[in-house]
Amino acid sequence: MDSMNEALIECVKALGGSKAVGPDLFPDLSPDAAQRKLLDCLNEDRPQQLNPAQAVLILRKAREIGCHIGMEFLADHLSYSRPVPIEPEDERAKLQREYIEAARAMVRLAERIEKSAPIVRAAA
Repeated sequence: MDSMNEALIECVKALGGSKAVGPDLFPDLSPDAAQRKLLDCLNEDRPQQLNPAQAVLILRKAREIGCHIGMEFLADHLSYSRPVPIEPEDERAKLQREYIEAARAMVRLAERIEKSAPIVRAAA
């Protein structure tokens, strides 16, 4: 692929085409008008282009269906290694493990604080 637009075009195709994706990007337009606007935005010869948020939306939707062409294009074009997608459940499990470890660390810290505090006795 030679351009980001070509990568986005492939992502749009994987998502069911411009008629399926256009209304997600341009909900204020009729489906036909949204499709035409998306096609204009993806045509490098036209002045209308997608904004970064719209391009990210296409990449996100493509990722949800297992299409990584857009991210692979970016990685290749910017000389990064190709990314490995993280499954949402994997990310959630990782966050839960980190939370549990942080909670344990807080308990250990509280125990250390209690042990290091001087004992104050009440006067009789």
